[in-house]
Amino acid sequence: MSLLSRVSEAPNMTELEDGTKVFRTTQWSPPGCHDVACGLRVFVKDGKLVKVEGDPEQPITNGRLCVRCLTLPEYYYHPDRLLYPMKRDRKYRGQADKWERISWDEAYDIIVSEYHRLTEKYGYDTVSVWCGTGREASGYQFQLCNEVFHSRTAIHANGGWSCVIPRQTAMDWLLGSAYVEYDGAFGFEDRYDDPRWECPKYMLVWGRNPLWSNPDGLFGHSTVDMMKRGMKLIVVDPRASWLAMHAEIHLQLRPGTDAALAMAMNAVIINEDLYDHEFVECWTYGFEEYAERCCTMTPEMAAEICDVPAEDIYRAARLLAQKPCTASVGLKADQNPNTLQICHAVWGIFALCGNLDNPGGVKLGQTMKTAGATGRKGVGCQIEEEDTNPIPIAGHDQYPAMDFIINTTQPDCTLDTLLTGIPYPIEFLYIQSSNFISSCITQQPKRWLEACRHKEFIMATDIMMNPTIQGLADLVLPLSFAIEHDGFVSLHGCNQPGQFNAIRKVIEPAGECKSDLEIMLDLDHRINPDRDLEAEPKWKDPYNYLNAKIHNFPDVPEDVTYADLCEWVYGRYEIPYYQYKLGLLRADGQPGFKSPTGRVEFWSTVKNKLGEDPLPYYEEPRFSKISRPEWAEKYPLQFTTGARRPTSFHTEHRMIDSLREIRPAAMMEINPVTAEKYGISQGDWVYVENPWGRAKFKADVTPIVKEYVVNCDHGWWYPEAKDAELFDVWKSNINELMPHKEIGKLGLGSHYGALPCKIYRAED
Repeated sequence: MSLLSRVSEAPNMTELEDGTKVFRTTQWSPPGCHDVACGLRVFVKDGKLVKVEGDPEQPITNGRLCVRCLTLPEYYYHPDRLLYPMKRDRKYRGQADKWERISWDEAYDIIVSEYHRLTEKYGYDTVSVWCGTGREASGYQFQLCNEVFHSRTAIHANGGWSCVIPRQTAMDWLLGSAYVEYDGAFGFEDRYDDPRWECPKYMLVWGRNPLWSNPDGLFGHSTVDMMKRGMKLIVVDPRASWLAMHAEIHLQLRPGTDAALAMAMNAVIINEDLYDHEFVECWTYGFEEYAERCCTMTPEMAAEICDVPAEDIYRAARLLAQKPCTASVGLKADQNPNTLQICHAVWGIFALCGNLDNPGGVKLGQTMKTAGATGRKGVGCQIEEEDTNPIPIAGHDQYPAMDFIINTTQPDCTLDTLLTGIPYPIEFLYIQSSNFISSCITQQPKRWLEACRHKEFIMATDIMMNPTIQGLADLVLPLSFAIEHDGFVSLHGCNQPGQFNAIRKVIEPAGECKSDLEIMLDLDHRINPDRDLEAEPKWKDPYNYLNAKIHNFPDVPEDVTYADLCEWVYGRYEIPYYQYKLGLLRADGQPGFKSPTGRVEFWSTVKNKLGEDPLPYYEEPRFSKISRPEWAEKYPLQFTTGARRPTSFHTEHRMIDSLREIRPAAMMEINPVTAEKYGISQGDWVYVENPWGRAKFKADVTPIVKEYVVNCDHGWWYPEAKDAELFDVWKSNINELMPHKEIGKLGLGSHYGALPCKIYRAED
């Protein structure tokens, strides 16, 4: 195991002849970006932000940078940026002209006063902390909720927890690993030239477009780097992305039918005896039962279900049976009530073939020193401290699996709790960088808005006003950007091997903005004045907190401090191959996997314990023409949503002029044949409607989607519509077309990719 080490000897700041200072740092958020920690060169002259470039010293991104980061100066100087704490009377919620500027001390006094009033009235769990996806705030949500406010009510308004958590759950239950990802030589000094690394023959890209999403700490363009070195692709996606068009095989399946396809690929490998007998014999549990179940789904059956050629299923499976092969599995595997079965069968392909933790295979991550440090409870394991509170947090009584998965309420049940006060009232809302009214994964957002509108106290933090703050908040606190404060980012909590990176303050915050970490510590000092800061030094100040944070990762030397990381900017952290052979995955140090049986569990003991089928199975989408034939005539099409765009991070960046020039409005991708049938031309405004609601999009006529599928943008609102209700958030809100609580048996997975609809031109 190699320890954290410096990546580059380049200085963290240089000065040009004209006095411009060029700082090296990394970007996470705000404004929003997934935690890739792209390297930045930030140019500051006379205290003014001049421009931002990519930093070639960053060993993963190598100077490449997305258009969102390039617009940081535009964001920094935006006239609508929140610069000071503000309050308004709760009777004026939704009214933009009722805000008044206040001091930080007054803001904190209000928060602390409301905290004591409401916890005395209802108990600690009445306090809720909400967080969005991929924001820096997500690194502090659980500490703020659990340790500062002493509440268990951490909330992510994410129907069926349909982002990462289902995949991570399947990874844990099958592989005993908190996170797995393709082996992109991320931790090696010489990257792809390291003799230990081997280029994968094939990568299976399933329900993901990493070039645009850079998801979960993964730098998606490393996929292209590996393609240049000979790796080929097999892509499973209803849309024809750039990667799909450059793939050896593109399985353009019917949305929602993923489990059938994955099971059939397993069946080919098993029936044709292509699997790794030694690995299966020595390191797996339940193979015979798994083989029997998968073989009930023949490629011919899957071809008919999925609307793909059977010969492509055979060929894809045979190619993936080679060594080494790897996988990149994305959001669409999460966004299906059948999610655990999909992920079980997809990762099962690589377990069958022994492509786990081998060079060029699927890389297994590691576990943090402190369980629950990232909100994960350690699936399949005992929780460190038994929760003695007789009242379950929202949804954990209906979905007991949540106790094994995540330290949050169950999202769909949270809406029920907000409406009913059962099992306890939630009356204090701390909305931390979460614009859930217009977000990507909040079904029926009008119901969420109404459920929250009459709560006793609501506050929010962010860098810009948005529909959720405007509609609900009594108090708003302004956040600093990543370049205005100190912070830390690792690739997905270091579950993926690679880099540790410093987020460095390189310019003074605009106005009176503060970081999420500073705000959390300020509140802790006021709410918990008796905390022993000598015994718990991380609560003293941001430096001590960040110093403690980096030492929560395995094998970080005690003499390496956060100050060192700021000097380095980038640190490297290497995880060896074949950890299961070396005893590096299990707490007892024995060889094997971190699962109840110590093996890869084809037959899941955890699912069995929770009353779910321990083996994968196919479930027809609940609202397809097959499941609901009575809807087929009225709603002849399917819509899918959730695809990322390079110009926005979910609901963010909508107010940036240069980005809006690239994508000015919410778009709907529609096949030319379908467009002609419905009299729709490029750029027409079109309504998409189903039994739950309707939304309006501009048509993008393109052959990349199937004839019976339309793909709709998510996360849209219109900041320029200042006189419209909540920035015209309902105009293009695709979440209005999604049913509430149509989720998987264990509380995971929802219908973001397979819902019925009809379309028609908008005449208004």
